[in-house]
Amino acid sequence: MNSTSASLLQRLQQPNEQAAWQRFVDLYAPLIFHWARNHGLNATDAADLTQDVLAALVDKLPQFQYDPRRRFRGWLRTLTRNRANDFHRRRTSQPARTQEVALEDIAVTTGGDLFEQTEYRRFVVRRAMELMQAEFSEAHWQACCQHFIEGTTLAELARQQGVSANSLRVAKYRVLKRLREELQDLLE
Repeated sequence: MNSTSASLLQRLQQPNEQAAWQRFVDLYAPLIFHWARNHGLNATDAADLTQDVLAALVDKLPQFQYDPRRRFRGWLRTLTRNRANDFHRRRTSQPARTQEVALEDIAVTTGGDLFEQTEYRRFVVRRAMELMQAEFSEAHWQACCQHFIEGTTLAELARQQGVSANSLRVAKYRVLKRLREELQDLLE
């Protein structure tokens, strides 16, 4: 099961938690943007909507009551969808567009979720890796990616790079350790 970190949500409810907000924005702004684009907004409007949702969260999160039986991500998606519907209503007064939005809304609420659990998990892992990539040397990072994604052995990568396989094992361990830290409580 996937979940948003309860500790991250608690930190967001505290005043002056810049690090928590930065982590939240780094992880979830692209997801909000993705949902906005899937709701028919162009890139500029989706970026504006993302900022609107994040601003709404600043107001709503201090009163938010975390329930571990329910998904924060579902609440966030509903908030994003509602803001997108509001955006469409403000932008156009054409009845045809209103019907189109209503049909999109029905598709989303009846199981047309394009961001299934597996996709969400991949998204969070990929985003966390993007955020932590700068913490490692390019050579070590590339070797780990080739090992994890392409299945290239560490021995082969060591030969290609002219380094010891042990140094790549250490790099692999550090990358995995850092990834676990970054994903702590975000994926169960």
